[in-house]
Amino acid sequence: MVNPEFLEQGFRWYGDRDPVSLEFIRQAGAESVFTSLHEIPYGKLWEKKAIAARKKTLEKAGLKWGAVESLPVSEDIKLGAGNRDEHIFNYKESLKNLGECGIKIVIYNFMPVLDWVRTDLHYRLPDGSTCLRFDPVQFAAFEIFILKRPGAERDYSKKQLEKAEKFFGLLSATGKKKFEKSIIDTFPGCKMGLKISDVRKMLDLYSGISAASLGKNLDLFLKEVVPVAEKYEIKLAIHPDDPPFGILGLPRIASNLSDFKRITRSVDSPSNGVAFCTGSLSASPKNDIPKMLNELEERVFVAHLRSTQRDSDGSFKESGHIEGSVPMFEVVSKLLEMQEKRLAKGGDKILFRPDHGRDMADDLLKPPTDNPGYSYIGRMKGLAELRGLQFGILKSRRTGKRKL
Repeated sequence: MVNPEFLEQGFRWYGDRDPVSLEFIRQAGAESVFTSLHEIPYGKLWEKKAIAARKKTLEKAGLKWGAVESLPVSEDIKLGAGNRDEHIFNYKESLKNLGECGIKIVIYNFMPVLDWVRTDLHYRLPDGSTCLRFDPVQFAAFEIFILKRPGAERDYSKKQLEKAEKFFGLLSATGKKKFEKSIIDTFPGCKMGLKISDVRKMLDLYSGISAASLGKNLDLFLKEVVPVAEKYEIKLAIHPDDPPFGILGLPRIASNLSDFKRITRSVDSPSNGVAFCTGSLSASPKNDIPKMLNELEERVFVAHLRSTQRDSDGSFKESGHIEGSVPMFEVVSKLLEMQEKRLAKGGDKILFRPDHGRDMADDLLKPPTDNPGYSYIGRMKGLAELRGLQFGILKSRRTGKRKL
């Protein structure tokens, strides 16, 4: 039975093609699912019939559709060009349809060109499990020798460039193609089938676009869609940039506390907030995670809980959910306090999910999926650890021992 004092436990699901079944998700202890209509192209309308069908599927499995992750923002909206107006209209209509179907949290991101980026999708750890990893040297090799982005060399040190050349030189022809694909085609829940030429074309479209101009395009988008979200009592939550620092010479506008304060103030509404992803934010040593949570408290609508382990060379890898650089005890303690306040005011519980899990145990024997980082066992372990952490925090409060 679910502990009523716990945060609402969620799990990501990529739809009928996800090898992790809804039955397994429920067995892990989740109550809610984070999912999307991944089959619908970016910028197109989400029909109410399709939304209702997905919701019915989840409810039949004994789960609820806790959050839409994500209702994607098209490149035209981010660029403020092309079919922007049509795509914004479709976005508003999609929000309306979601609201009428009772879906109350919608996550989105405003990352240009690529979604989250890693250089190794199966980095092997000493215990034999694997995880996601980002290495700036390997990314330099991608930028310079595969993408061939003009001026990329200026973003790296001489030592990094030397190591990048050596790394790339050791890759076989097959290894180079595999390395390229792992970076340019990891969009959540779908394969775009992008070629390196496609990425170059998209980068060209962003030529001359600064963080300020990208921010203005986000502001325009929010001014259009937030009133619709308000009308249908939807919480619209922006996901942090991942990683939260510049890549590909592109601007980043959702990477730190100042960014999120600017975003939430640009359209000051109780429907304009943040999907607080501790893992994404923790990849930058400049982000003080507990401080960010404290200052953004009223605008944190949903949480992704995971951690990273940063290395001195600028690389980072996914760590265990209660390990690494994120002080997860402080984060979960704060979320429980926030939830208590919200429930006292008649609000809802705070929904979270364990984010990227390691590949381990039997999952290592299965074929790689289209959703790296989202194998079952690693996330189930993370959910169990986060559930145990909540139990310990609540127990310590009742006994008057606030520190474990």
